[in-house]
This record gives sequence, structure tokens and C-alpha cells, in this order.
Amino acid sequence: MKHENKATNNLQNTLEDLSGGKKASKSLFVLLLISYIGVSLIVSMSAGSHKVMNVAGTEIGMYAFAGVFSALVNILAIFMAVYFKKVGFISAIVLTGLQFPSLLVGIFKHDNLQSLPGVFTNVLTIIALLIIYINNVRIERFQEKIRDQAVTDRLTGLPNRFACRELVDSLLKQNERFAVVSIDLNNFKSINDTMGHENGNKVLVTIAERWKALAESGETGTLDFVTRQGDDEFTLIIRGYYYEKDIAATIKLYRERLEKKITIDDCDFYIRGSFGYAFYPNDTDNIDHLFTYADAAMHEVKRLNSSECILRFFKEQLKLERTLDIERKIRKALDDDSIFFELQPQYDMSYQLRGFEALARMKDADGNDIKPSEFIPVAEKVGLVDKVDLCVFRQSAKFFGELVRKTGANITLSINISVRHLMKNDFLDEVISIITSSGIPAGQLEIEITESVLIDSAEKALQCINEIKKMGIKIAIDDFGTGYSSLSYLYNFPADLLKVDKSFIDNMNTNRSSKQYVAAIISIGHIMKYDVISEGVEKEDQLETLKEIGCDYIQGFIWGRPLSMVEAENIVMSEVCK
Repeated sequence: MKHENKATNNLQNTLEDLSGGKKASKSLFVLLLISYIGVSLIVSMSAGSHKVMNVAGTEIGMYAFAGVFSALVNILAIFMAVYFKKVGFISAIVLTGLQFPSLLVGIFKHDNLQSLPGVFTNVLTIIALLIIYINNVRIERFQEKIRDQAVTDRLTGLPNRFACRELVDSLLKQNERFAVVSIDLNNFKSINDTMGHENGNKVLVTIAERWKALAESGETGTLDFVTRQGDDEFTLIIRGYYYEKDIAATIKLYRERLEKKITIDDCDFYIRGSFGYAFYPNDTDNIDHLFTYADAAMHEVKRLNSSECILRFFKEQLKLERTLDIERKIRKALDDDSIFFELQPQYDMSYQLRGFEALARMKDADGNDIKPSEFIPVAEKVGLVDKVDLCVFRQSAKFFGELVRKTGANITLSINISVRHLMKNDFLDEVISIITSSGIPAGQLEIEITESVLIDSAEKALQCINEIKKMGIKIAIDDFGTGYSSLSYLYNFPADLLKVDKSFIDNMNTNRSSKQYVAAIISIGHIMKYDVISEGVEKEDQLETLKEIGCDYIQGFIWGRPLSMVEAENIVMSEVCK
């Protein structure tokens, strides 16, 4: 059973706690009050004393110190007014005012004119207190306005993204458990497009009013803090629950309020939303991860497009969310033509440049690199790999054609082509078009295909590859040894080069069977009149072993990392000038 919500206006209270400045402690106020009273008594005692003190041979009456202590009393009163606002001001005024009767009695009854300076000092102190208080009120109003603007969404009046983050930060410091609910309104853009942004804003305001009223009513039985993140995105922070099932029950109440009919200018709107949530500390103790997890659950709800629009985060969503994110970035890069390439050099065993392999590269909107191991599998999965292939093929062939014309170098450009791309009906037309437009000599172009094509689509692939060979283009079988192709297929395949996969090279000098396997691949390649190149060569002992077992070419960090166009051109120029 849920607990009773004791905070009748918890949304506003929380917002005030977040936006309010740090208040001085009550103990400091008590200390100032006690000090004021104590020093006031010392003033009275010293003012009426006839005792004399001997200071450095000079006699000084005790009454002379009354002025010093009186100034200290006034300073304490000013401190109270400055640090404790209205309460401090009233206390300081009252305490200062209580000094007047004794001062006036001393002047008029006992003819003690020495009290006159005290009267004027107290009057001036009261004036100073009034000035401080009035100024404090003005400053406080201005600060409240600024703080309100900092933590409040201007359109809906709900707390904003900053307030949400501040609350979560404070809850983490207190180690208080809570849930973050990410909310997105479904198809809200269509309302703005069809009915205009003004009506769209009215819908958002109505939703915000409903949710704010629910959060402040205590009806959910939990402590709820609903915020607008921007556009049609909201975040709900839920705390004060006993069981995880209480969270789902609370979210359902917010969903019900959302789905009630909204009427704006005689038009009825029926709004639905997607709700994804994650728990602290059950799911993560990292604030950034927490919001990411809630978003991942919400996006999964949208993807499923089911009637159940509430979903808790589970780990598998991260992989899916990352895949969707990478897919969006690939599509944008293709639209913007921002996929680019780097060139990794290939050498024979005497360190003579054979050519380069063109490698696809991509960055996100912030300029950060996205690893090929991330975006290539996603491109394959969502059917975009042929477009990525074509983009790299077109760009690198154009550069290479110009480079060959400029230098006359007899080097090869190696291009990766996926099975999907190779099987396209217009693939040969694309190859002819690129060769024609780039001017790259067909004999200096090499197309790499994975050996899986020998298994899945051998007959059709063979027809296409025979046509490619007729153009004079070389064929390389990539990652040889990782698949299960039949040697009979390989025997009839018109390839020029076998590429040994990096995984075998890595273990070659630590595992005897791996070394024998590499030696066997090289031997098979040579029997079938193929050259053999080993990928991923990074260490000197790997290079020596490959020389020993008769490998023809190598590619790897030991002799060359992937290069920009300028760096690749410099290498070619240095080779030509030898």
C-alpha cells in the first residue's frame, strides 16, 4: 500500500527549495541575539559605573567604554537585519527601540547629557536598518524573479530541464531512491503542422496544468516532480514509494490525465504518450546513465507502437537504442554526403608499395569518430551498406584516378564491396560509371568480396565477377579462412588475391595451429595461382614469420596506419621519386 503524501504542494515546495538561496542557520541568529543582549547589559553597566582603570599610567573611567560597546551593539543589530531578512529586521528594530527609555530617563531625570550621543546613534542605526531592509526586499524580489526564470519553463510554468537536473543531483547526494520517467507525446508534430503552433502551445499548457494539479494533489500517493524538457518532451521524477509497482500505478494516472479529451477553440484533441522509466539505484547510480536508460525505454515504446505505452528499462534496450542511433547517423551522413575514407597502405615483403585499401569512415554531428566496427554492422543490418560502399568507392576512385594521372604510379586501389551491393542488378553499371568518371585505370582497381559470397550466391556472383574480370579489374577474397567455403568453389573462382584475416595473424606466434593454418592458406593460394596478403600485421615477429612461410604482401600498423588523402599522396610521391 502506498504511503500518504504529506506534502500538499510538493511540486512548488521542491521548486522553492531548488531555487532558493542558502539561508543562515537559526543557531547564528540565537548567537547574535544573545550577544546583543549581553553587550547591551555591558553598555548599561559601564555607562553608570564610576570605576577607574589605569591603562599605561593613564586613568580612564569605565563609562568611557560605553561608547565602544554601544557601537558593537549596533553592529550586531545590523548583522541581524542583513542575514535574517524580515525576522532579523524586526528583532533589531525592537531591541534598538528598547534602549530609548533608559537613555531618555538618564537625560531628563538624571540630567545625564552624556546619553545624548547614544540617542542619535540609535536613531541613525534605525535609519540604517530601514535602508538595509528596503534594499534587501528589492534585491530579494529581483533574485526571486531571476531564480524563477532559471528553473521554470516559460510556456507551461512547469519546472524546466535545469530544475529537473538540480533535483536529481540533490537526491543523489542524499542517496534517496527515485525513478526517472521519460515522456514523449506521440505525433505531436502533426498538431503543430495542421492546427498551428499557437494551438499546439495551448495543448501543451493544458497537459502541463493537468499534470501539475495531479502532482500537487497527493492523489498518486508518491512525491512527484513533473518537468518540461522542451518541445513535447517531459520528465517525471517519482520518489516516496514503497514498491516498484507503485511507480507503474503513478505513471498510469499521468497517462489517464494525458489521454482525456482536450478542447481548444472548439477542436477536440486526443493525445497519447510514450512513457519509459528507470530506477535509482536499481538500474544505475550514474545520473547521465539514468536519463539515458529512461530515454531508451521510452524510444522502445515508440518503436513497438503497441497499446501498452509504459515500459521499464532493461539492459537489452541499450543495444537496440545504440543501433537506432547509429542508423540515424548513417542516414544523415549519406544525406549530407559526409561519409569519407582513409587509405591503408599495402606492401610487399621488401617494403615496396603495392597500393591502398579504401576504408569507410564516419563522424557524428559533434565531430567525434564512430568506429567502423560500430557503423558497418548496423549498415549491413538495416540495408544501407551498399550505399556506404558506393559512397567510398566513388570518392576514393576519384582521388586515386587523379593521383595516378599526376604520378604515373603503378599501384592498386582496393575497394570493399558487400554481398548485398554485389548482388544489385545495377552494380556493373555503377562500376562502369565510376571508372569512366574518375579515370582510374581498370587494371589498377581491385574489388574485395568476402568469401561468404561463395556460399550464399555463388552462381550469380560468379556471373558478375566474370564481367568485372573482363573489364580488367582485379578480385580479392577478403577475410579468407573465417567462413566455410568449399575448395571446389574456390578452385573455379576467378580471384587474384587472398586476404588472411587478422584474427589468425594475432595468434600466429602464440599458437602453433594458427601458424600452421596461415601457412596452409598461403600454400592453397599459391597452388591456385593467387597472391596472398595478410591483414593486421602489427609486430616484428609476425612480419618475420610471414616472410618465413612465404606470404606475398602485408597490410597493418607495422608499416602503415590508415592515412588521409594528403598523407597517402605524400607516400606515393616519395615512392615515385626513389
